[in-house]
Amino acid sequence: MTVVIGVHRSNPSLYHLSRLGYAEQELAAFGETVAWHPYTDGVRTGAHLADGTIDFGGTGSTPPVTAQVAGHDIVYVAVSAPRPGHGALLVPEDSPVRTVADLKGGTVHLAVGSWQTHLVAKALDDAGLSYGTDITAVRGDSGSEEKLRSGEITAWVAQGAELAAARRTGGLRVLVPTGEVISDRSVFFTRRDLAEERPEVVEALVRALRRADEWAAAHPREAAGIAAADQGGTVDDWETALRALPWTIEEVTEEFVAEQQRAADVFHRTGFVDRAVTVADALPRKA
Repeated sequence: MTVVIGVHRSNPSLYHLSRLGYAEQELAAFGETVAWHPYTDGVRTGAHLADGTIDFGGTGSTPPVTAQVAGHDIVYVAVSAPRPGHGALLVPEDSPVRTVADLKGGTVHLAVGSWQTHLVAKALDDAGLSYGTDITAVRGDSGSEEKLRSGEITAWVAQGAELAAARRTGGLRVLVPTGEVISDRSVFFTRRDLAEERPEVVEALVRALRRADEWAAAHPREAAGIAAADQGGTVDDWETALRALPWTIEEVTEEFVAEQQRAADVFHRTGFVDRAVTVADALPRKA
């Protein structure tokens, strides 16, 4: 059997794992081989699992919820520790927007469908506003920072090296620190058939993820160099971003499931998804 692992730039654990050989080493003990499937949009992880393109993937908090909404039978297998410094909602330093409530009627650039939707939707909900009706959410792009600085948009969710670079440049301020609203964990999930028929394979992949995270934590400069060479940006900004990550893989807890359920409920209430789901349905069935 060849286990196909999805890898995209927005999941740093899988990104570095794909370059270190730990997954291949762990699965070799079971006579399995590994293939990597690169793709650009983590939002498609659930669909890629469902159609057999990949067997294992990782994203932020939102894609597994939308995968359940789409009817994909996924199973959560591991999560990262909280990542409070991973991203933030930014506004210009001189913006009249001082609170989340002031975003009403504004345009926010973000990676729609990613963990950033969770952040913005939850922050708005906490302020008595709706993601679906009180802001205009637009998919961010390479010009988002410039549009924010020029006043063309109201706010922008930045993450990773982009956030580090924006802070270094100055002129912007954090309206919403991620850690004050959501835990923003990396989330790893697979199809139910693999989780229940080959649990030893899933356990081996989680071990490999832990090894990759341990390597990144011990070699932040080298990890930053890899990311900068492949994705652009400066090594210094990447190192700042990578040092802000916890590099710890944890088990799926009741606390995490409860947070995911709150997110799913907000998404449904505000019209981001068209039906309610029970997040606990994406846990392994008890024997």
